[in-house]
Formats: sequence, C-alpha cells, structure tokens
Amino acid sequence: MELPDEIAATRAGTGAPAALVGEFRRTAVLVPTVSPAGGAGPLDAGPPDEGPPDEGRLDGDRLMSAGYGGVRWIFAFTDEAALARFAEERAAAREGAPGRHGEPAAGEPWTYVSVLGARLLDAVIPALGGPAGVAVNAADGDGSMLFPPVRGIVPDGVAVDTDTDTGPGTGTGTGPGPDGEGA
Repeated sequence: MELPDEIAATRAGTGAPAALVGEFRRTAVLVPTVSPAGGAGPLDAGPPDEGPPDEGRLDGDRLMSAGYGGVRWIFAFTDEAALARFAEERAAAREGAPGRHGEPAAGEPWTYVSVLGARLLDAVIPALGGPAGVAVNAADGDGSMLFPPVRGIVPDGVAVDTDTDTGPGTGTGTGPGPDGEGA
C-alpha cells in the first residue's frame, strides 16, 4: 500500500502500525521550506510550545515546523495537492496577512524539498536537539498522521520514551535493570 492508504487503514483500525512506519520510511514526502528572514536559528527550536514555527535544516534548506505538546513537529506532505491544502489553510488563518517567520505570504508560491521519511526520522530529527516528530498531511483531518518521537519511529537516543520501563524484557537496555542497577 502507498502511504495515504496505510494512513487510512491505520485510522480505520485495520492497519498495522509497523507497516505504516515502514511505508513512511520508504516514501519521499514533500517538506515545505521557509526563508531565513525573521525565523529563529536553524536548529535552535527553543521550548517547543513557545514562539514562532522553527526550522531544521536539510541540505541548507530550513524546514517548516511548529511546536505543540512539547514536541517540535516537522510538516510533511504526501503530494503537492496536500501541501496546497495546507498552504490555503494557513493563508486563511492569517486572513490575508503577510507570511511570518519566513512563511510565504498569501498567494505566493511555497518552496519544498522532497525527502525520504527515513531521512527525516534518522537524520533530521536527531539534529534538532529536542523532542521532534513528523506531522503528515496536517490539513487533511482524516488523512493526517503524526509520527511522534518514540521508540520504533525515531532513533532510541532521541525518543522520549526511552527512560520508561514497560515490563520485563522490554526497553533499549540503557535504563536500570530489575535490580535498579544500570545495564
């Protein structure tokens, strides 16, 4: 199945989460880029729930993201139509006001890069220096999906759930063992 089909199946309760993550990793997604004018530093996300959308870097391009729930979310889209819906929604929310934080103004074209989901998860997110995930097709309601910063999605070293034990034989081997001692 393609990524939009995996998203639909997962949202309907018939998909397999591992298949969804695998398809995301294999899929080239479109990630909007923003100009450096007015934005925060390229990898300085700051507290994820404060301030303007921030940008990570991929080959010199600043990637559009926003903070919510203590996590920096990189926006990604399965196709140009999904990206266009997001751009229209953002412009409508600004009521025609100029773009801010490097975001294009209403009616201006949006620039983007095409990147494999695996590269976002394995290279870009660890470089951000804080909790980060990917929000796919954010303007599509039932067609959207979040890939949060947890084990099995992002590298264990940047996952937010690596310090919790979920029972015997689970975890990454980096936390305390059953006797409270480290591995």
